[in-house]
Amino acid sequence: MTPLLELRGVQTHIGAYHILHGVDLVVPEGELTLLLGRNGAGKTTTLRSIMGLWQPSGGQVLLSGQPIGGPGLQLATPEIARQSIAYVPENMGIFGALSVAENLLLAARDARRLDQLDDARLAWLFGLFPALRKFWHYPAGKLSGGQKQMLAIARALIEPRRLLLIDEPSKGLAPAIVQNLIESLQELKRSRTTVLLVEQNFHMARQLGDGVAVMDDGRVVHAGRMADLAADEALQQRLLGLSLAAHQ
Repeated sequence: MTPLLELRGVQTHIGAYHILHGVDLVVPEGELTLLLGRNGAGKTTTLRSIMGLWQPSGGQVLLSGQPIGGPGLQLATPEIARQSIAYVPENMGIFGALSVAENLLLAARDARRLDQLDDARLAWLFGLFPALRKFWHYPAGKLSGGQKQMLAIARALIEPRRLLLIDEPSKGLAPAIVQNLIESLQELKRSRTTVLLVEQNFHMARQLGDGVAVMDDGRVVHAGRMADLAADEALQQRLLGLSLAAHQ
């Protein structure tokens, strides 16, 4: 079966720096795939290369078997987004002076006014993230960190997406808020939305991941099932330098 997303030998340079050294990655449709690795391993660069924000200098990025990125075949970032791919960056990209509602409206291509937003889609998002209904007219800049993260993900999902790329959503959040986020993403998984998730919280990774790829020094050095990695403490130590059991 053709994977929804595939990277074949992707190389990425940023200025004089060679960041990705031939990344091979497969993201099956309908699964949540974790991208793990130490700081500086190239995880964020991988997401940005998929979106065309940094253009690969070698290799290919394919969506349903069709090339969308790589030398000589690179789509522009807006074109990639129009392939029904959404990206939630680490900094969330929230417009703080706008309300929660206005942030969502900006991401809805077919709506010009709030009353044109899809009611069924909004109801589904409120089910995932109940705080968004409560703070609907509240300035987004005054939300808590966890609420901003939920808004960022909801904004990416205001329209149906084939693929969602999320970069470290739990970073800086209190444990109770992380658990709320885990529960929301578990509900998202039940909708069979395909997700590629970069995450450093290994308790969260173990609960959410179907597949996993581990990066080191700009390469994928391990790929498999998250359950197998979670059960193999020696492999965790070798790949990540830590034990998942220590991150309950």
